[in-house]
Amino acid sequence: MSSKSVMALAFLLPLSLFALLGDGRLDPASAQASRNLPAGTLEQIIPGHYSYNANNFLSGVIVTNEGVVVIDALGDEATAKHERQLIASVIKQPVRYLISSTFHDNYTLGNVAYQDAIRIGHEKYKADLLDLMKDEPAAEQQKRLPHLTYQDRMTLRLGGKEIQILHIGKAHTRGDSIVFVPQDRIVYMSELFFYDRFPWMNSGYVDWINAIDIALNLDADIFVPAHGKMTRDPRESRQGLIRSRQILVDARDAVEKEIARGATEDEAVARVQLAQYKDLSGYQQQRETVVRRTYEDLKGTLD
Repeated sequence: MSSKSVMALAFLLPLSLFALLGDGRLDPASAQASRNLPAGTLEQIIPGHYSYNANNFLSGVIVTNEGVVVIDALGDEATAKHERQLIASVIKQPVRYLISSTFHDNYTLGNVAYQDAIRIGHEKYKADLLDLMKDEPAAEQQKRLPHLTYQDRMTLRLGGKEIQILHIGKAHTRGDSIVFVPQDRIVYMSELFFYDRFPWMNSGYVDWINAIDIALNLDADIFVPAHGKMTRDPRESRQGLIRSRQILVDARDAVEKEIARGATEDEAVARVQLAQYKDLSGYQQQRETVVRRTYEDLKGTLD
């Protein structure tokens, strides 16, 4: 399907789909089950924009007078239902769309709680999610897969807001999406942005740096991460994104030097310690992964 066809379908689907599937409120059984869910908080960033924080895993929430757009459903059905319960009680608007960026389980297992919303993701996000779920029954796959995919960008218009869904190249994965609301000068970065944390790069690429540069050049003041906590002044997030970018730059530069001197991958892992970031959450788990992925990408051996 072409990008133009996908965009046209995006505007045609909402009325028919919501007539069939309802208004997005939790049914009584789901509401009962959600009473014992793990604690998460729904926090306003600026008027009309929220983040749901579950243990420093963040999901974005865009509010309009015609409904809500959620970015990333997080890692399990219970957490996703809790987010929806808070949306229903605090915002009092139905969820119309779910936009997903990373195909990993910790950001898509919650998709099953959004059967009444239009689910959107990049075409490579869908391909990687299908590969991840290849051993699951087809019926279970359908609960997580997007209804709509796109190639470069898709634009939603809901309640007077223009909501741009953008693919800006390989980054945390090969099929990431970011979500830009121009009139509010805010970008939801999903897992392209680890706020004051060491990046997780199991499926990542060196081009992550370029993707961040593209995002920073948007006419935006606020950048919402997928990990960490927003500061009291959300406009400080720009500097947080720049710091996050610098980790990737320092890793790239250090690995390039090792490659230039003829180091093997294991030798590069041993030498590139990035010790200036050793106190960041995630460093111990991901330092080696970042070095290996960077080495392999620079050598041209990644898909």
